[in-house]
Amino acid sequence: MDQKRFPNTLIAVFAVLTAIGVGCWIYQLAVGLQVTGMSNMNSWGTYIIMFMFFVGLSAGGLIVASSAHVFNIDKFKKVALPAVIVSTVSICLAAMFVLVDLGGFTKVWRLLSGPNFESPLMWDVVVISLYLAINILDIVFITRGEEHKVKVLSCYALPTAILVHSVTAWIFGLQISRTWYTAIMAPIFVASACDSGLALLLLCLMVLETRGLFATGKALFKSLSGLLAVFIAVDAYLIGCELLTMGYPGAGDAAALSIMTSGATAPFFWFEIVFGLLVPFVILVVSKNREKRGLIAVASVLVVLGVLCKRIWLLLTAFAAPYATGASVVSDAMAADALSFGAVGAFYTPTLMEIAIVIGVLSLGVLLFMLLSNALFGKKQTASTAHAASDIASQEA
Repeated sequence: MDQKRFPNTLIAVFAVLTAIGVGCWIYQLAVGLQVTGMSNMNSWGTYIIMFMFFVGLSAGGLIVASSAHVFNIDKFKKVALPAVIVSTVSICLAAMFVLVDLGGFTKVWRLLSGPNFESPLMWDVVVISLYLAINILDIVFITRGEEHKVKVLSCYALPTAILVHSVTAWIFGLQISRTWYTAIMAPIFVASACDSGLALLLLCLMVLETRGLFATGKALFKSLSGLLAVFIAVDAYLIGCELLTMGYPGAGDAAALSIMTSGATAPFFWFEIVFGLLVPFVILVVSKNREKRGLIAVASVLVVLGVLCKRIWLLLTAFAAPYATGASVVSDAMAADALSFGAVGAFYTPTLMEIAIVIGVLSLGVLLFMLLSNALFGKKQTASTAHAASDIASQEA
């Protein structure tokens, strides 16, 4: 295989974008979160949207990698290392977006010095830390070719990957005062993690193959694309269940459903339904289409963008809709913005500062992916990678 590595010029470009993002973050630390579009009525915004998004991308990658070893699916073991690399980078970005959203290091210290384990937010800190440690160990064991250790670790990695996104879902699903309050929030999050994470993995495999760093093979691409179609169908089913519950006369939340389908967040909702679920499924459900890299790439991009749109409408609809009448406590900050319970917050719009910081964090993610890929694939093939390449070559022959 002609190993090209990612060029230093490209690495430098993303390093500069990362530095600009860091500079904007330092300015936000100095001035405060008032430079963002968030407020007392809209306490979460782009940073938490991206946090949800990247936790899902990370969980989906590790679910594929660990399932291959837990259930002894040999053909999927071949992409375990790229999957874990994508998972590791994604969970690092998710953690960074939380750090940016906290607004200062004093809040991080408060989180560590006085943890409240009754809060799902603290559960998330614990499970993400454990998840990152598992990812790092997985990379070490795979690159050393220690198959037994990888298999044992995968038995813990698979439930942890499911748990990390379930806990993220519970942060939202356990809030009775918001329209997130639902028993199937965790299954919805896990399903979207599987399809978006696998879609991102397929795109990254194409990039690595283009650079000559990793060979996947047509047969494996077809199998992974078929699995993606299954994940999309499950995700669509769960969303349909939630919409039925919300829209059934007298049993749901008419205000939130109206905002989602015809209000401020409708463009994001319909993009996900049409372009994030329906179109990719129609493409991938046809066997011949799963043999065409171009169509797989289009479907994968649409799935990733669709799940991002899901995170946007999921978060923002709850802030745009009136507060649930069943909640009995109103915070002082909320009371300062609204004299009566049930008030509707102004629709959130991110500022240029937020966008610059997000671009900086994303650039750091791309930078980490390129550096890890160059380090693990660029110099020499690991034992497991070489074995995978040999198997692929024999299959193609």
